[in-house]
Amino acid sequence: MAEARISQDEFICPVCLDLLKDPVAVPCGHSYCKSCITDCWDQEEEKGVYSCPQCRQTFSARPSLAKNAILAEVVEKLKTKSPADCYAGSGDVRCEVCTGGKYAAVKSCLVCLSSYCESHLEQHEGLFKGKRHRLTEATGRLQEMICHDHDKLLEVFCRTEEKCICLLCVMDEHKNHDTVSAAAQRTETQKQMKETQSKIQERIQQGEKDLHQLREAVESHKCSAQTAVEDTERIFTELIRYVERSRSEVTQQIRDQEKSAVSRAEEGLERMKQEINDLRRTDKEMEQLSEIQDPVHFLQNFQTFSASPKSTNVDDNPLRFLKSFDGMRESIRQLGQKLQDFCKEELKKISASVTDPIPKTRTDFLQC
Repeated sequence: MAEARISQDEFICPVCLDLLKDPVAVPCGHSYCKSCITDCWDQEEEKGVYSCPQCRQTFSARPSLAKNAILAEVVEKLKTKSPADCYAGSGDVRCEVCTGGKYAAVKSCLVCLSSYCESHLEQHEGLFKGKRHRLTEATGRLQEMICHDHDKLLEVFCRTEEKCICLLCVMDEHKNHDTVSAAAQRTETQKQMKETQSKIQERIQQGEKDLHQLREAVESHKCSAQTAVEDTERIFTELIRYVERSRSEVTQQIRDQEKSAVSRAEEGLERMKQEINDLRRTDKEMEQLSEIQDPVHFLQNFQTFSASPKSTNVDDNPLRFLKSFDGMRESIRQLGQKLQDFCKEELKKISASVTDPIPKTRTDFLQC
């Protein structure tokens, strides 16, 4: 069974892009050189918030850094492992001298334009001992580091045309141009890049803060809406109950008034019927009296006859109790109209209060 291959790429510091030196792990789990993460957090000291350069997780208090002994041991073994343990994988630069199974290159020579594994690097060093061959970390982009016009190493940066050139280019087509060494330009560019990165991180932190505030505002808005719905249901239910109760009371008042008036009117009707009966009886008696021919007999009977029956009192007229309900109907109609008009105006105000434009939130915090 083939042994599991360990690549140096798995132990590269994300800040300096080199093998981890004195490796430490931050609370989120990512590992860095102790000096690299210390420098990063020193720059964030004024803000009082410290972040992981990889996942951007922030820490309100500066985490303590302890050496990862196991990781440090693995890195040291990786530095001293034999070529037999260093077969090149798909992501590795292959040694250009190896035949058969290619080993992973550990260095590239900018003079020979070749990459070497540990074993062939020793041969290279022995062969060119005393000569100044420039070595760099193994890279598969050696041809991109050579001037196509002069086959010389690109080690100068032309600020005028913003491109990397060789020393012969400086004396040729880039003469009198603003030039500096590539290393110096890298330092300057890296400084600018850190400033830009710092601004981006500030924007990210502000954006996360705005996002948190927006989420809280949304939850608060939901709670407010739910409370408003519950209050609306309760208040309108109470209002409906009040209207129903008032309707019942007014209806009962109408029925009571009707009952009282009808009762008194019926009493008046009975009295009127009795009075009419009495008048008819008197009229009949008088008719019989008028038929007596004998004067004495007529006068004697007339003296015992009461011809003036008691009349009904005008104040007992039952019609005066039967008042019309038209006035009450008109009052109720006006009440209903006023209530509708009042509700319409108040509902317009309520609708306007909940449809006011919502202030825009920051959505451009990542725009650089």
